[in-house]
Amino acid sequence: MAITWGGVLLTVSTVSLAQGKGIYTCIDSKGRRITSDRPITECLDREQRELTSSGTVKRVVPPSYTAEERARIEAQKKAEEALQARIAEEKRRDRALLIRYPNQAVHDRERTEALAQIDEVISAVNKRVQTLLDQRKEVSDELEFYQNDVSKAPLWLRRKLEDNEHQVVVQQRFVVEQTQEKQRVNARFDEELVKLRQLWGQAGTSTSSR
Repeated sequence: MAITWGGVLLTVSTVSLAQGKGIYTCIDSKGRRITSDRPITECLDREQRELTSSGTVKRVVPPSYTAEERARIEAQKKAEEALQARIAEEKRRDRALLIRYPNQAVHDRERTEALAQIDEVISAVNKRVQTLLDQRKEVSDELEFYQNDVSKAPLWLRRKLEDNEHQVVVQQRFVVEQTQEKQRVNARFDEELVKLRQLWGQAGTSTSSR
């Protein structure tokens, strides 16, 4: 029996049709069109079409893959999904950034406020350090009674000196950390500003094109 599919005359056995078997057709790697009453081995690496007895497409049979090929395809699919997720997350962050900073004036103001808060902390710590240094002078005055020999000083005075020196070191270290925090804050705002200028530019272009 002959049927026509896609303008091409196909010949299959009347027995296959009578038994209700599927009609499979494909074009193999050599460009040959093949038809059969069962899935075609030569086309396992590509789509095959199963036809009805009238020649219409009943279903499309996807390529069959080896376990290794399926694993590779699945890995590629996951990588693509991860990429799309990252792109979506980046777009979400960009929208949030634009909402928070609609213009540079707002961004500059928040940078100034963030740095001012750190400066206030540093100022308070510096005052604490100065107080400790004043206390250290008092301890030194008391040590003069012992010829500035700590070993001859009473235990309470030695502990007072040790505590003072420890507190000065702690406070000075904190000042260094806060200074580094200012650098990190500035770096973050600088990085944001580069991104925001791109987003503001895109938003302006989009608005002007309407």
